[in-house]
Amino acid sequence: MSGLRGAEWPPLRDLLRAGRTRVHGCVWALLLFPCTWFAILPLLVCYVFARSARTRAHRLFPVRGHRYHDDPEVWRVQKARAWTATVMSLLLLVVYGQPEDFSEAQAQYMMRLAVTPPLLLLSAPAVIVLLFRWASAPARAEMRPRLRAAGRSALWYIGAVTAIPLCLVGITLAERQSYQASGVPWYGTPWITLAATLPMVWLLFFLGFATGPAIRSGFNAADVHPALPALLTGTLVWEFAAISAIAGGASPGPPVIQVLALLGGPASVTAVAWWEIHRLRTRHGVVLRR
Repeated sequence: MSGLRGAEWPPLRDLLRAGRTRVHGCVWALLLFPCTWFAILPLLVCYVFARSARTRAHRLFPVRGHRYHDDPEVWRVQKARAWTATVMSLLLLVVYGQPEDFSEAQAQYMMRLAVTPPLLLLSAPAVIVLLFRWASAPARAEMRPRLRAAGRSALWYIGAVTAIPLCLVGITLAERQSYQASGVPWYGTPWITLAATLPMVWLLFFLGFATGPAIRSGFNAADVHPALPALLTGTLVWEFAAISAIAGGASPGPPVIQVLALLGGPASVTAVAWWEIHRLRTRHGVVLRR
């Protein structure tokens, strides 16, 4: 199990051997009984797909790709700010909230999870263009190849998101065409369904492993410029504040508390982001204008 929690998952053959020179006899016993195939074989196939998708996802979006310059102090402050915001939100709900406010808060949380990747993909080009305008000609030439690499990884993510609905459409069309006009069953349907389902399963695993690192790194924005993740964070938090105010309305409580709840979170995130940029400049010589 330690191999599963590490940087790389072992191949299926090594996993079944569990450190032995041969596959364990219990594994062979399970495979020889057809009554276990409905559970064992799909699990083995899912593991192979999950390992392949995880390897590709982490190759495109490294787990620690958002830490171009690892600063433990910044990481501690970010965690403290996040926990403080969570506690304050819960206190507001407990003190001023109504029963329906709890369900609304949960709905807003799920909305943020769904909106974050596309909003980040839309916001990143605008921030990068602004950073390009600030940079000098030599700095732009240095950033261009990194930007192309980050763009290719973003296209992988966009392609995966786009391909999943296409696979679903293919499965639906295959099911509708399962019978010809004469009512004779068309025996190619299971193969078309399988051909569309297997890539879709791989893509779902890929998105599951890639989304977290992609969001944390701003789709590898740190490779383009070390300050880009902080700039994107400061931009996204105000966009989320506007979306929450429009879609979810004001938070519970008196008007003063509502204003503080609306502006306090984005303001604190922006302050931490600019402090991170300050530390990048003073400790690592990273500047926005050069």
